[in-house]
Amino acid sequence: MCVRLLQNGAGGQAIIAVLTMACLGSARLCARLGHISARRKTPAAVVDPLVRAAFFKTQACSSSSSSSASATAAPLVAPSASSIAQSYTAKRALGTMHTQHPGSLPREDHAPVDPYRLLEDDLKEIYAGMRQELTINTNQKLLQTISTYYFDGQGKAFRPMLAILMARAVNCHLDVHNGKLLPSQRSVAMIAEMIHTASLVHDDVIDQADMRRGKPSAPALWDHKKVTIAGDFILSVASQMIARLRNPDVTQVLSMVLTDLVQGEFMQLGSKETENERFAHYLTKTYRKTASLTANSLKAVVMLGGADESIADVAFQYGRNVGLAFQLVDDLIDFISNTETLGKPAMNDLKAGLATAPVLFACEKVTILI
Repeated sequence: MCVRLLQNGAGGQAIIAVLTMACLGSARLCARLGHISARRKTPAAVVDPLVRAAFFKTQACSSSSSSSASATAAPLVAPSASSIAQSYTAKRALGTMHTQHPGSLPREDHAPVDPYRLLEDDLKEIYAGMRQELTINTNQKLLQTISTYYFDGQGKAFRPMLAILMARAVNCHLDVHNGKLLPSQRSVAMIAEMIHTASLVHDDVIDQADMRRGKPSAPALWDHKKVTIAGDFILSVASQMIARLRNPDVTQVLSMVLTDLVQGEFMQLGSKETENERFAHYLTKTYRKTASLTANSLKAVVMLGGADESIADVAFQYGRNVGLAFQLVDDLIDFISNTETLGKPAMNDLKAGLATAPVLFACEKVTILI
């Protein structure tokens, strides 16, 4: 649906409305975990269901004993598609990708919740933990400096935020650890962000990018070979952390992320001839490069919480839909925003010769006109 809106030239507000609905792709997840709206400009829409679940479920857990919370909590009902679309059409815009400062938690149960405020302490611990892991695993000072360069807390923290929200919601739903985050689940959130950041390091080397998150990129400051090795180092430390989970099933799930990521990067180097092949190639590449990480990390935290296979599959599908929708919007923003707002070079995909959704739809229209 997102790509069709792109094809028809829909504005940013409409895309955000549909992006929100992509997150509601599983009715079972909504029924189990609920839905809430958030105030973040980007990527708030993609975490709304989990924010509602984590916030209200946590409130229920903290206000009563663990034995009575699940029995007395009232069921949550997701809003209709029309109400979501109206709300986001009126309030959302894709004008910025900057991370805003967190706001205050609401006083009323149904007021908007800022997920970054809700998870402020968790995210601080995660960034500190990632820097610590990278620092203690080498005595090479320059390698420590380069590998921790992007872990300064200035990113969107989209992936660890999703993992934490899913973990907290499921833990409280299943009455695990009194609804609190398990150490193993926190590790998965760290692993997800480290894998993502390692891919950014490698992308910046390949693209010869000068900026990332509003500051000079790693390749702009250090030798490209050293930066590439630093990216490999981040992945190796993340792999050690996966092994320390001591859960074969979760290890298999998270290992698939690395397999998909490499295949996605390789697919990005090629293209297809016919229109249908081009779109199929683009969507498959997008899943492997972006959506696989969100899908499998959410599945992993649910598995660690002790959820059954059906809930784990719902978490996977949720993460898959969110990841695909997130990348579609990100590809659109690359065209409609600017370098100052993005914190990285605008139109970078087009300059690199990559055919993302806006380009594919533009080619289709030009072909029809001709």
